[in-house]
Amino acid sequence: MRYRCAATADPAAFDRALALAAEGPVAALSPGRIREELAAHRFRPEWTWFAEDADGRVPATALWWGRADSRKPVALDCLQVRAGVADPAALAAALLGAGHAAFGTRPGYHLSLPRGWREDPAAASAVAWRREAAARAGLTRDIERLRYERTLPQLPPGGPPAAGTPAPTGGLVFREGTDEEFLDVFARLAHGSLDLATRHALEAMTAEELAREELAFYRDCPGERSWWRLAHLPDGTLAGMALPSATPYHRNVGYLGVVPEQRGRGLIDEVLAEITRFHAAEGAERVTATTDTVNLPMAAAFDRAGYEVTEVRLVLEAPGAP
Repeated sequence: MRYRCAATADPAAFDRALALAAEGPVAALSPGRIREELAAHRFRPEWTWFAEDADGRVPATALWWGRADSRKPVALDCLQVRAGVADPAALAAALLGAGHAAFGTRPGYHLSLPRGWREDPAAASAVAWRREAAARAGLTRDIERLRYERTLPQLPPGGPPAAGTPAPTGGLVFREGTDEEFLDVFARLAHGSLDLATRHALEAMTAEELAREELAFYRDCPGERSWWRLAHLPDGTLAGMALPSATPYHRNVGYLGVVPEQRGRGLIDEVLAEITRFHAAEGAERVTATTDTVNLPMAAAFDRAGYEVTEVRLVLEAPGAP
């Protein structure tokens, strides 16, 4: 068995690798979706690896994803092993190892799953060997997240910007802020956060260092920096911040939070409502968001705001990964 990068393979081998990626049941990609992502430079031949046997058959394929301007892949988006392979975890682990060695990094593996996947024997089995393969390749830490989505009302011509969305309560005042102010709030929000990625990051860096990384990340997202808002109580006391954002595909909640000393007062609902109102006023048809399954207060806020869970996202990553 040899492990090949599609960038150095002949077109026929590349086509066989992509054909396998379209098979299910977990993270199956349609041929059309694959071609769209390749055309958008989010999938790339140099980020596509496959196993090939002595007869030229392709028993395993891995596709990593990144933004169009990414220098290295951001995440493993698809890992498929042909049905009937005796030890799919071993084959997949070797394939991931070849890719990691070429990239010089170990991007996390993001699996998109239906709710209740553990009760579906086929889905549970498909996840089990993938989780084992990822662990063998060094991706031993997992975070399970809920992906939310809300369809926004289409605003009538000349209608109020907040039509169909919660009206402001007056409990918070939102304003623009400087990078220095946002850095301070990012650092403050990290303390006591229930977000697992934040808690893991604080094991290796200070809240201030994490704040700089967070600010750089969100500035680099497709959303505009001018969308960001600080949240204050009517008397001017800082309460938190709202960062409407976007992905390459749709509008996104981005980042939101309430500073520790103001938590427990229900202010998160108004922060989330501000982001929802902003996207509605911009004419967005839908907004997506994610939160960890263990972050029960944030999940409850999304539920109250009319966001619905569309899938579960299982993230497998290397310990110490940012």
